[in-house]
Amino acid sequence: MDIDATSPAAATRPGVVPAGAAGPVDRGLPVNWSLAKGTAARLMAAGPQTDPSVAAELVARLRTDSAIAEGHVRETTGLGAGLPLLPADVLDRPAWARAALDGMAALTAGAELPHTPKLARAVTGTTAGAQVGALLAYLGARVLGQYDPFGGPDGAGRLILVAPNIYAAQQSLGVDSEDFALWVCLHEATHRLQFTAVPWLRDYFSDQVGQLLSIREPDAAKLARLPEAIRSMRGTGGDPLALVELLQGPEQKAVLDRLLALTTLLEGHADHVMDAVGPRVVPSVDVIRERFTARRRGGGIIDRLLRTLLGVEAKMRQYAVGAAFVRHVDGEIGMAGFNRVWESPDTLPTRAELDAPQDWLRRVA
Repeated sequence: MDIDATSPAAATRPGVVPAGAAGPVDRGLPVNWSLAKGTAARLMAAGPQTDPSVAAELVARLRTDSAIAEGHVRETTGLGAGLPLLPADVLDRPAWARAALDGMAALTAGAELPHTPKLARAVTGTTAGAQVGALLAYLGARVLGQYDPFGGPDGAGRLILVAPNIYAAQQSLGVDSEDFALWVCLHEATHRLQFTAVPWLRDYFSDQVGQLLSIREPDAAKLARLPEAIRSMRGTGGDPLALVELLQGPEQKAVLDRLLALTTLLEGHADHVMDAVGPRVVPSVDVIRERFTARRRGGGIIDRLLRTLLGVEAKMRQYAVGAAFVRHVDGEIGMAGFNRVWESPDTLPTRAELDAPQDWLRRVA
């Protein structure tokens, strides 16, 4: 039986959210979200096969472990006292893609572009919808979970775990299933806690994304920078993110810097907390971390190419840079001192400070 929740039997399992409604209406950026969902559904690879009882047990464990994991994360970070401990939504691959697209639509809804002819907007929206759907189909077979600050029925946030991918990863790595499930939950629960325990973070993130998408620059200005950007790419190792940055105008680059600094901090913090909690509650954490890190670097030639083109490799570097920053600050002044990063946007580290934590310590702590 497929561990995906697309079969009638799977749809009755407690904790699995089956196929849902179409989601938000098309608005904001010119993306045909309905087409994106249809494209993702058509291109999504089928999930792994397993016994129904194994699938049901995994779903139940993930819902329980997500709340347990956040309790451990709170003890380590000192964040979130008094907040309810809630289970995650456990989804199949197509349902994750729909949820991700709904979150993207909500996040970009306020970023209106300048007036565009209706026909041109429709053509752009169709192209973008197909591209985004294809991207989600690729990622949908790989992502283990995520916290969407803008997801859920009320738009207040939603922790999602993708059961078939967690099962497939655990089988591929050959690690203990119970340990691996809790280990994954530790990372994703940290992300939920970041947004629920820091009151201003959700609006700040939304505002920065809105600013980035709303800043428009004449195409001629970008074209003028293109030759120099291409020449500069020789020193970036072909990083697509580096090319994007080189093509940005000053105003766009300032916003992008703030967003990249924030996401690097969030990912690094989650990785650091996961490893700090792990030895206490996940007996085989060392084996899991070693094999999972090798998995992040692995894959065939085509898979590595796609990851590079999609910027996934850049995200892997974010984990390393962010985790090194958190580890250094935690070692210098402890987690209570590190938590000064959450006081306001002004206490967040800059991109330069992420590479030089002592500079942040001198400025803030």
